[in-house]
Amino acid sequence: MAKIKSKPDQHWLVRPKSIKLMWRLFIALLAVTVISDFFVEHEPYFGIDGSFGFGAWFGFLSCIALVALSKALSAFLKRSDTYYDG
Repeated sequence: MAKIKSKPDQHWLVRPKSIKLMWRLFIALLAVTVISDFFVEHEPYFGIDGSFGFGAWFGFLSCIALVALSKALSAFLKRSDTYYDG
């Protein structure tokens, strides 16, 4: 993989070094959030919502379901490129 050098006039959010740092920080934050589930007492309402990391895995699966639903819905709702021509 070719190494990408950042230009000094680039915004700090688009520099490869900053992007790598942000990914590491976000992953660490997510890990700390899931690990903190060990230290919280749960009072589950449905039973499954008391499982370890419920918020993390339920949110992830919900996100995947929404993306899949939007892709399926776009197959029915999309128009051709020439829809507004003529």
